[in-house]
Amino acid sequence: MKRLLAMLALIAGAQCSAMVQASAEPVHAIAMHGDPALPADFSHLPYVNPDAPKGGKVTYGVVGTFDSVRPFIVRSMRTTARGVVDPQFGNLIYETLMQRSQDEPFTLYGLLAKTVEWDEDRSFIQYNINPAARWSDGMPVTADDVIFTMNLLKDKGRPPYSSRLDRVASMEKISDLSVRFTFNDKSNREFPLILSLSPVLPKHATDVETFDQSTLEPGIGSGPYLISEIKPGERITFTRRDDYWARDLPIKRGIDNYDEIAVEYFLSETAQFEAFKKGVFDIYPDGSATNWSRGYDFPAVAAGDVVRKEYQSRTPSGMYGFVFNTRRQIFEDVRVRQALALMFDFEWANRSLYDNAYTRTRSFWDGSDLSSYGKPADERERDILAPFPDAVSADILEGRWQVPVSDGSGRDRKLQRAALTLLQEAGYRIDGGKLVDANGTQFAFDLMTQNEGQEKLAVAFQRSLSALGIAMSIRTVDDAQYQQRSQTFDYDMIMKAFTSSLSPGAEQLNRWGSASRDQQGSFNFAGAASPAIDAAIDAMLNARSAEAFRASVRAFDRVLLAGHYVIPAFHLGKSWVAHRSRIGVPDGDPPLYGYYLPAWWDTSAKP
Repeated sequence: MKRLLAMLALIAGAQCSAMVQASAEPVHAIAMHGDPALPADFSHLPYVNPDAPKGGKVTYGVVGTFDSVRPFIVRSMRTTARGVVDPQFGNLIYETLMQRSQDEPFTLYGLLAKTVEWDEDRSFIQYNINPAARWSDGMPVTADDVIFTMNLLKDKGRPPYSSRLDRVASMEKISDLSVRFTFNDKSNREFPLILSLSPVLPKHATDVETFDQSTLEPGIGSGPYLISEIKPGERITFTRRDDYWARDLPIKRGIDNYDEIAVEYFLSETAQFEAFKKGVFDIYPDGSATNWSRGYDFPAVAAGDVVRKEYQSRTPSGMYGFVFNTRRQIFEDVRVRQALALMFDFEWANRSLYDNAYTRTRSFWDGSDLSSYGKPADERERDILAPFPDAVSADILEGRWQVPVSDGSGRDRKLQRAALTLLQEAGYRIDGGKLVDANGTQFAFDLMTQNEGQEKLAVAFQRSLSALGIAMSIRTVDDAQYQQRSQTFDYDMIMKAFTSSLSPGAEQLNRWGSASRDQQGSFNFAGAASPAIDAAIDAMLNARSAEAFRASVRAFDRVLLAGHYVIPAFHLGKSWVAHRSRIGVPDGDPPLYGYYLPAWWDTSAKP
């Protein structure tokens, strides 16, 4: 009888759960934490000009090359034409089920999916496709397209698209315009939002057999533009569709304003900036403090044809610095990594190379409440880290750790002694002015750099390391080689920037998760594989409250800092951009994540 009652209760529970799913109310937007800021009847995003004129053109400039217009496959993941799917310039060809608000930490509003349905536990999500959604050939977007895309990317796509169905127990077509994903125990509370940012491809116009091959043949998309011209590796041009299905949706009002968008490619940052000075392209985001203060003495600026703007950052700093490839035996010992970090003289470099424009980075989320720097771990953090007592040193756990501060001489003997002590503990010694291991082999490694700016900082670091008898060689390579070697982890040390947001999530798995360590094409440049990192990411992805989320990110930050995977360099705390004066920019402050290029326009456009 007890067994029968238990079975009846289980069946009743399952029926109740099914009823909850079936009766979920469609919503126009979803947020990671809290509620969406905009109501269902919002008229436009708050950071756009809904009356921006349509027409004219803009040209962007980027460093690199391209050999494909298919951004979803491994073969072209580093050389795909910009703009096809692009967080900076906009998703011009292929669209996603939902679109992210740039003014909220992590909130999505419906795009291809007019509404979605989900439950409180986020055990499923159902996308209800907008009946108006159309491909550029006029065919409707359907649930079959969504299912086809998910299966295709699983079989032939690149990370992270290829692994998204790993967290899906079932994918069910509810109707021609509705598809439901039910999640398995590998899922987490963020995953429904990540899934919602998946692109959708046309089933009727996609060749499955050749999908994993690079191509320069323009595809059929649902986005606001068509590819009108391709010069391989040099230039790609997009032309705005007159029949774009979503042009009047609130989520798109005041966006996609140019009739023509072109992207020019350059071999180096120097060539790129020289081209901007000559008027080859229109908008130049400047990441160089030296260039921003010294590089704008040219006629277009004096004549007022180029406008310079500075924006204060409202988001975490991210982490830019020297990344150890811990797959290399020479960097396996954390004491070695910590010692080399002590030898980076930020104070000297900031004064001598950058006119003291930069701030030293102290955390992967510096400048925000998510940072652990200077804060003792609370009870929630300690619970996350408790199973891994050796993962975080006491000073970092207690908020006492500080980034090294030198005397600015470039030869701080106090830091040199501290570094040498750590290296001696790791089995190295000084012999004839060289740092050598037990076999008498000198400590030597290569640093791969991408451009002159990185090389300048690398030379300063090289000089500091030579004082301890360390031989660091600098290898500056072209963009194609840099990307290929980055993708295959073919380097000892590399300079990289890890962006951060107020809502870190599943992207951290691809950067730091153990499963991504040996997955070529992942962003795990450091080769991290730590149970403590995995546990912190898992806690972050499954946090149900803002307090639990903050604690999990801080715990994650502490583990990364304690592992000394990156030698922190610096950040600006602001962003700089120069553009032609004919480019219009919305009034008021930019959104939370900074200026948003798809909302700008050409003031010379004729109605």
